[in-house]
Amino acid sequence: MQQTIGLFLAILIALMPSFSVAQQGPPPVTVARPVVKTIVEDDEFVGRFEARADVSIRARVTGYLQEVHFSDGSIVEEGQVLFTIDQRQFRTALRQAQALIDVAQATYDFAEEQLERAEALIANGNIPQSTVDARREAFLSAQGTLEQSRAALELAELDLEYSQITAPMAGRIDQALVDPGNLVLANDTMLTSIISSDPIYFNFDIDERYFLAYARDARVRGVSLQEGGGGLEVRVSVSDRSIPPQVGYLDFSENRIDSETGTMRVRAVLDNPDDILTPGLFGRVNVPGSLPYEGILVPDAAIVADQNRRLVMSVDDEGNVTPIPVRPGPRIDGYRVIRDGLEGSEVIVVEGIIRARPGSVVAPEMVELPPVAQN
Repeated sequence: MQQTIGLFLAILIALMPSFSVAQQGPPPVTVARPVVKTIVEDDEFVGRFEARADVSIRARVTGYLQEVHFSDGSIVEEGQVLFTIDQRQFRTALRQAQALIDVAQATYDFAEEQLERAEALIANGNIPQSTVDARREAFLSAQGTLEQSRAALELAELDLEYSQITAPMAGRIDQALVDPGNLVLANDTMLTSIISSDPIYFNFDIDERYFLAYARDARVRGVSLQEGGGGLEVRVSVSDRSIPPQVGYLDFSENRIDSETGTMRVRAVLDNPDDILTPGLFGRVNVPGSLPYEGILVPDAAIVADQNRRLVMSVDDEGNVTPIPVRPGPRIDGYRVIRDGLEGSEVIVVEGIIRARPGSVVAPEMVELPPVAQN
């Protein structure tokens, strides 16, 4: 009798999980219809920021550096004085040139008067023609000397002006490479450099396949990819995720594909008013890779892998689970684009997919997915 009771208890304990499952019913899952909206697929490339302009500052005259007028690494404005070369020799040369102008002007005035007198006298036959010719030659020589002196004065003024070296553009300046007291050689000694910071360029390379696809889409839009890069709007992200993607547009592409690398250099230009972006910095650019179309989007959690296939689990009104093979695309607005397999009207499992086995029955709870995923 005791053996019978023990066997009965063992059978009862073994059947208890089945009774529990039967009492719980089908497992609950969260289901929703895919998000259907107009999208543009993006292609991502890695590139580097570069300054729109990079100028090396050199002196145009030779002399000893007298003063530096900026702080290393500061922002300078166009026309701001950066360096001063000892101006004494240039001021002296300027006074000398002005004095030579006075001498040449006096010689010119005298020669002109002599020529006018000779021309008046020859009309009466009081002087020979040779005298008139000699005075005309002296006048022309004095005229040439005066013009030469004026040119020398302009050069002296330029040298004095060049002794103060100014910023050719606005931007961020590097450190001063020469200290006051050192000799600066004209067109040789590197003093510093300036790079523009706003706007800034972003350069990246695309291969032949992408070029042909972009060129085709550009023709549909009625623009040319090689004329200003097609003007496509792009977004550039940096490694610091706290910095939001920066918006720019394509403004240039090379006129040929490199035969060695099979790539073409493309450039985007971005506003950089806060100097967040720095030349030399790496970034990732997202370029529109398609024309606008009605896309179907689902959460990544709704997609499962079955060997080399990707599946989503659809649920009918009775809770029956049916797998649907899909072809995923890129992520947009926090969702995964489904390029093939869904029409957009299906009800699919978006949460609890581990409980939604093909052919099983589940208890669906319907929700509506927002247009942009809340990550």
